[in-house]
Formats: sequence, structure tokens, C-alpha cells
Amino acid sequence: MFGFTDDEMAVLRNLYSPKKIQDFLNSLRQNFDSGNDTCMSPRMVLREKKCHCIEGAMLAAAAMRVNGRKPLVLDLKTNDQDLDHVIAVFREGGRWGAISKTNHPFLRYRDPVYRDIRELVMSYFNEYINDFGKLTLRSYSDPVDLSVFDGIGWMTAEKDLWKIASYLDSVRHNKILTRSQIARLRMADKIKIEANDMVEWKK
Repeated sequence: MFGFTDDEMAVLRNLYSPKKIQDFLNSLRQNFDSGNDTCMSPRMVLREKKCHCIEGAMLAAAAMRVNGRKPLVLDLKTNDQDLDHVIAVFREGGRWGAISKTNHPFLRYRDPVYRDIRELVMSYFNEYINDFGKLTLRSYSDPVDLSVFDGIGWMTAEKDLWKIASYLDSVRHNKILTRSQIARLRMADKIKIEANDMVEWKK
């Protein structure tokens, strides 16, 4: 089904809830790329047993699709002083939640308690800080249904999925701040900057 092997399907079928998907992503090593940037498909993530944010989001989307949900992801875009982040999003009981692969303490799973996508995204705003304590989140894409990439076999591709990465980067993003709001932003507290240095996986 979907081009997965029986063993791959067994793993994905067992990830039948967002909570189980998140627990599985947490168990996978952080992909540090090691000087060779990757954008691995869900099949390659299962094979390599490691991933970074967009790879984790695509695996989460594949697991949701196998279990009857839409394979939705969205891009969180920052200013030029930080890195974008990709999450998988889902809806339960009319509320939105998110599945996230990150090596740091803040940009993680969100329970499905948010009324709409903007409210969900804004739950990341005060936690999205760079190494200097600046708040860097600036915009977000609408959810993207990855089934539009079935033509390139995104779930089982053996090659990097740079086409998806490029699409998420270039699709229309919704701004969340005005210039005057940006000018008034407060730096994160020292304790929060120090907490952000915590990592789940050592490089």
C-alpha cells in the first residue's frame, strides 16, 4: 500500500495516533546532516532511523495518511537570524494540534486544543528564539497536503525530496507581525536562552 513494504506498513500502522507518532519521532536520532544536507523521504527515515524537522514532518504525514488522516504539513518562517521549522498538523474534535521533530526543548508537540491554524502557530511565537534570545518567527504557510506530491513518490522516494522543501519555502506565507510590533519585541530572559541550549541528542 502506498508503495511501502509490509514491514514499513506494519511500523506506520502502529503509529495510529498523533501521540504515538510523536513518541516514535522522539525515539529517532537527530539528523545533523554531517556536512551533507538531506531531505529524506519517510522510507529513508525508517531505514536510517534518524531525521530533522522536515524529514520528521513528512514521516508524521505519511503515518497519518496510512491511518486515514490527511498528510498535512506547514512551514514556520523566521527572519534571517534563524532557521525555518516544518511541522505536521492534524485536527481532532474540531481543534488543531502539531507533531514536531526538534532537538531543542521548545518547538515540540502541540495537543489539539487550538481553534485555528493561526492560534496553533502563535503557540510557538514566544518559544521561537535564536541563540541570542531574539524572537524570530515571522510568518507561516497554510497547511499543505503532501498527497499533491504523489507523482514523485514522496513517501517511498530513494532520493532527497528537495522539490517539497523548495515548495514549502516558496508558497505564500501569512505574516504575523507588523514592523512596529517587531520593533517593540522584548528579548527572551536569560533563563530561557539557557534552557534553549538543551538538546535531546548530542551531535
